[in-house]
Amino acid sequence: MNELKLNNKRTILVGLAFLSICSFWQMYDNLVPLILRETFHLDEAYTGAIMAADNILALFLLPFFGGLSDKTSTKLGRRTPYILAGTAGAVILMNLLPILDNSYSQEAAPFKLVSFIIVLGLLLISMGTYRSPAVALMPDVTPKPLRSKGNAIINLMGAVGGVLYLGISVVLYPASVTRGQVHVNYQPLFIIVSAIMVLAVAVLLVTIREPRLVEENRALEKEHPEWNLAKDDGSGGEVLPGPVKKSLIFLLASIALWYAGYNGVTTWFSTYVAEVMGEGIGGTNTCLMVATVGAIVSYIPIGVAASKFGRKRTIQAGVILLAACFVAGFLMTRNSHTITAPMYVAFALVGLAWAAINVNSLPMVVEMCKGSDVGKFTGYYYTASMTAQVITPVLAGTLMRDISYQILFPYAAFFVSMSFVTMLFVRHGDSKAEAKTGLDAFEDMDD
Repeated sequence: MNELKLNNKRTILVGLAFLSICSFWQMYDNLVPLILRETFHLDEAYTGAIMAADNILALFLLPFFGGLSDKTSTKLGRRTPYILAGTAGAVILMNLLPILDNSYSQEAAPFKLVSFIIVLGLLLISMGTYRSPAVALMPDVTPKPLRSKGNAIINLMGAVGGVLYLGISVVLYPASVTRGQVHVNYQPLFIIVSAIMVLAVAVLLVTIREPRLVEENRALEKEHPEWNLAKDDGSGGEVLPGPVKKSLIFLLASIALWYAGYNGVTTWFSTYVAEVMGEGIGGTNTCLMVATVGAIVSYIPIGVAASKFGRKRTIQAGVILLAACFVAGFLMTRNSHTITAPMYVAFALVGLAWAAINVNSLPMVVEMCKGSDVGKFTGYYYTASMTAQVITPVLAGTLMRDISYQILFPYAAFFVSMSFVTMLFVRHGDSKAEAKTGLDAFEDMDD
């Protein structure tokens, strides 16, 4: 029997869609709170509410378009049409935001704020139409036992997108440039990120033939019925057995909890650093870039570790480390007004911890479904994560306003710690195949 091997080259190309998405969201989470606060002068509660809007929309859009793409059939495949249309709409709309931002800074007017929020809403809808289809593309073309490794590469590509944005922003907007300015023009960043998105999706379209790859993977999975946890319900459909459904519920609860903690930090960190340490966007993004680089160098080893030790144990180790890093972040920033070297170390470990969690959680979810429901179960994953991200910007922002900005890290540590408890009850969705380790696990870079 031939041993399963991950096609790295193909997975990297599939990951270009996620690179595009993550480049956008890194910029969105980084810049939009600053624009709302510094240009439009909204307080933390209102800013948090607006930042939660994308997650409210995602609660409906991601499961809907994930399920819709499952039922779509075109010459380009099920997922590719959504990726193309969503990217096109997002690129057009995102470049209107800095125009409105700059215009309001020159002459404030209520209709400009209203226009900014309307464009922002349309942009979020456009992004929501293709996130689930883009993420579902990897499981569509990857056998179940290899999905942790596949997801490691997908997340690696996403991290590259984030680093591209962060690196460019650090070069263009160091503290020496932004400090003391009444208004900062972020239009160059929006233009560059939109160019990255277009290029990434164009390469994906040229190199990946979705329908053929999906059929090849389905044929392989038919040869291995033991991979399927769903059971025939007697009417031609498939249902999850009770224990598997219980595991799925606890896994989705865990996803919601660790996202509540992690997204609280990513949403508010730029504001936190500005208020507590007096640093500009350059200092903030250096920390975030260190975390992203930490994740990048961890993704492939984490995928291998999950094959050896199991997805659940790898996630639990990541949860412990992430909570510890947030506690350390609190201790290091209590009495400090500058970003120090130990903070960079802590953020590198945040990247490692998040890689351990993120690489394995989506594969655990889609492990529990049949191949034709990958989009729907990807939607379940995003429903859990987005539910948390609807609540956490508002809740964390309100606590920071009413108690102290320094509540941010203890807040994050608490929610991440709670996810360890819920993971104890997850019994299904772990790795099924023992894989090679080291470089042997990533052979066959050819087509």
